Amino acid sequence: MSVFREDVLAGKVAFVTGGGSGICKGITAALMAHGADAVITSRKQDRLDESARELADATGRACLGVACDVRKPETVEAALDAALERFGKIDIVVNGAAGNFLCPASQLSYNAFRTVMEIDTIGTFNVSKAAFEKALKKAAGVIVNISATLHYGATPLQAHAAAAKAAVDSLTRSLALEWGRSGVRVVGIAPGPIEDTEGLSRLAPGPIRDQMIAGIPLGRMGTIEEIANLALFLCTPAASLVHGETIVADGGHWLGGAALATLMSS
Repeated sequence: MSVFREDVLAGKVAFVTGGGSGICKGITAALMAHGADAVITSRKQDRLDESARELADATGRACLGVACDVRKPETVEAALDAALERFGKIDIVVNGAAGNFLCPASQLSYNAFRTVMEIDTIGTFNVSKAAFEKALKKAAGVIVNISATLHYGATPLQAHAAAAKAAVDSLTRSLALEWGRSGVRVVGIAPGPIEDTEGLSRLAPGPIRDQMIAGIPLGRMGTIEEIANLALFLCTPAASLVHGETIVADGGHWLGGAALATLMSS
C-alpha cells in the first residue's frame, strides 16, 4: 500500500523521457497510480506502445507513447506537441533518457563520449527548454532530472557518464535559479545501484555486483519502487520548497563504498 493518497496527483499530466523501461517506467507507474495521466518517450515506438498499454491497464489512467530522440530538438518539440494535443497541458517533466556502458577513458572513442553527453546532458536541456516554453512557464510545474553519483568522487570506466551527469546536476541548479520565479521547480534524483535494471545487469555483472553490495552501508541495493516513490514525493505539494537540489538515493553507497567493501572483505 502506498504512503501517498491515491489522488495526490489527480488532474496532472506527466511527460517522461525513457519512460518505456527501467527506472523511468517505474516512475511513470507511480505517478499514474496516484492520479496522473502520462506521456512516455523513447526512440522505439513498438516498445512504447507495449509499455503504454501495460501502464494504462495497471493504473486505469491514460498513457500515450510517442517516439522521440532527445538529442534532436525537432522530435522533442513534436512529442510535446502530441502530449499537449492529447491532454491539453503538461505539469511534470521527468528527464530520464540516458546512455551508458563500461569503457576505459583511453579506449573511449570521441563519438562514444559525445553520444552519452548528447543523450544525458543535451537531451535534458532540450526537453526542459522545450517543455518550459510550450507549457510550464504558463502554468508552473515540476522538472525532475535523473542523475547519478558517479561524479561525486571518481568512477572507473565511467568518464563519459560521470561527466554527463555532473553537467545534469549543474543544469538542475541553473534552471532552478532562472525558472523558479515562473513557478517551475527543478529538482534531481541521483540513484545508486538499483536492482532489476538493464543498467545494473550491464554495468555490474557477477563479482562486481557482490562487491558493490559490500560497499553499501544499508547492505542492499535499491529498488525501482523506491526511486519511483522519491520521484512521486518530489512532484507533490509535500516537496514544494525543494528546489535546485539533487537528492541521493543509494543507501549511502557514495559515502565511501570502496573503503567499506575493502573493510568488509578483510
